[in-house]
Amino acid sequence: MFMRLVQAKVKPEAEAVINDVYREKVHSVLQNTLGCIYASLIKSESHPHEYISMTLWESKEHVDAYVESGLYKRVLKDLQPVLADSSEWKIQLSKDLTLEYTAVTEEPVVESYTISTASSEKISISEQTHPKHVRLLSLKIRPDKVEQFKEIYKNEIIPALLSVPGCGYAFLTENLKEVNEFISITIWNSAKDAENYEAGGLFQQLLARTKPMFTELFQWKMQLGHGDSSATSEDIRVQHYNVVTGSSF
Repeated sequence: MFMRLVQAKVKPEAEAVINDVYREKVHSVLQNTLGCIYASLIKSESHPHEYISMTLWESKEHVDAYVESGLYKRVLKDLQPVLADSSEWKIQLSKDLTLEYTAVTEEPVVESYTISTASSEKISISEQTHPKHVRLLSLKIRPDKVEQFKEIYKNEIIPALLSVPGCGYAFLTENLKEVNEFISITIWNSAKDAENYEAGGLFQQLLARTKPMFTELFQWKMQLGHGDSSATSEDIRVQHYNVVTGSSF
């Protein structure tokens, strides 16, 4: 499987209708797009008005075909009325040598990941039953420990996660651009379930089991227009997102 994340900021006044807009402009297209098996819109708990469209695909080739067909550009154009304008400004001289200030269009940030291992080959979620919370933990693995880490995640971490009340799905994804960068993604019935997992001690146990394989542990964050925000292994931060809408196809 393959995962694609598209991050953007939504205008504050559009948040009341973003659910309907996503289903009309994005969901309706993706459910009829070959190879797309799941689509959801998730909202950051810590960054106001920040949303991510998280989609799962049968393969990278299906994603490439979707982008090359022009559908992604069409969807993005349809979403422009609800997307926030950039806070960055371009300053230039006009023909009469007066200063002009023009807002720079802020493109959504797109990241693509190969799913190395997952708790299920088929994610089965409907609009009525979709989980309410997504938890993302990003880490870098030592090159000589990658295969060992994947095996531990598959054979030990996924079963442990699925034994926790409220955890429905777990994925390990590998960034196509950043060498040895992985994101552990868990999908929960509620934010409270994810909080209970973090507070119950199992997270620290699993972290200790794999920590010797890390080159560094840092906060996962696709910043709009800027670099990553880092944290040391003693200052572990996890990104939490509430699911606005989502379903499998």
